[in-house]
Amino acid sequence: MTDEIKSHLDNIITGYAKQALRTICLAYKDVMPGECGPDHDEPKDQDVKDLEKSGLTMICIFGIMDIVRPEVPGAVEQIHRAGVTVRMVTGDNIVTARAIAVNCNILKPEEVDDYRCCMEGPEFYDKMGGLVVRNKKEEVGNFRVFKEQMPYMKVMARSRPEDKYLMVTGLRQMGCTVAVTGDGTNDAPALKKADVGFAMGKTGTDTCKDAADILITDDNFKSIVKACMWGRNVYDNIKRFLQFQLTVNVGACIITFVGAIVGKASPLQPIQLLWVNLIMDSLASLALATEMPKASLLLRAPQNRDDYIVSRKMIKHILGQAFWQCAVLFIFLFAGEYLIPESTKKHEWPEKPGFVFPGRAADF
Repeated sequence: MTDEIKSHLDNIITGYAKQALRTICLAYKDVMPGECGPDHDEPKDQDVKDLEKSGLTMICIFGIMDIVRPEVPGAVEQIHRAGVTVRMVTGDNIVTARAIAVNCNILKPEEVDDYRCCMEGPEFYDKMGGLVVRNKKEEVGNFRVFKEQMPYMKVMARSRPEDKYLMVTGLRQMGCTVAVTGDGTNDAPALKKADVGFAMGKTGTDTCKDAADILITDDNFKSIVKACMWGRNVYDNIKRFLQFQLTVNVGACIITFVGAIVGKASPLQPIQLLWVNLIMDSLASLALATEMPKASLLLRAPQNRDDYIVSRKMIKHILGQAFWQCAVLFIFLFAGEYLIPESTKKHEWPEKPGFVFPGRAADF
């Protein structure tokens, strides 16, 4: 193979890769008996590798492609609007990875030639200083460089399992919430390390499924977007339910406490409080906890992992509504007899009939 032929083949491979094609070279070699070792029909791996070093005749170079589903680019764009950063980690060469990332809207065309956005796995691992253990915790060796690189990093090509694991470890070290999706056995360490692991239900291996938290039954990225939307919806429903419950409970506690002190008797008896809570819990759970998700949930920034579920805004609403309820109830409690007129006519009870039993008399 001359330098001119080799350059021509390299141009063909690069041209295929830019079209998001994975290139495969098909070659053959005539093998005489005995060249593959004593067992010609089932040769050892090392014997095969020795034969592949030279003497091959190339037949052709062809390209294969995993067709990008039509809904994937839109789903990636939608998840970007939700404040989620999508990064592609693949074993393809960097040219093919860039082309696929552009087709999926993960990478913008103007970012293709930016070395900060695309990097090969081994280079990434060496540049970040590898994985070290400090204080019994796994950390990135050069964390300062990692923090500077991550805002730009979108595509990792020629990745190995340790490269994926390093990226997940570093992102968690930065305080990010990390979700990983994969289908192979080599994805299992990263799936287990991530906050949420998505495994492919159809093509995923058993090891991958065991390491994941959620199984995607249709192997579609759009399902991850739905999972994100449902997660935010459940979180919002819990917050609504808590706000409603705490508002009513704060009001009931204040009314019961103040009424017992001022009026020397609780306005609400224990049985009445139980009935109030029973009705309140049932209706509130049906009305608030079963609300379906809306597309508008993906138009806001994600929740910070350090935020409290009862936020300051919720506390303001709870206290404001509780005091308003208490004010209205206190008016009825202490001034109700003046605001709501009562009938002054005395009710006349009929005379009680008398019954006489044999041997004794009883008046009912």
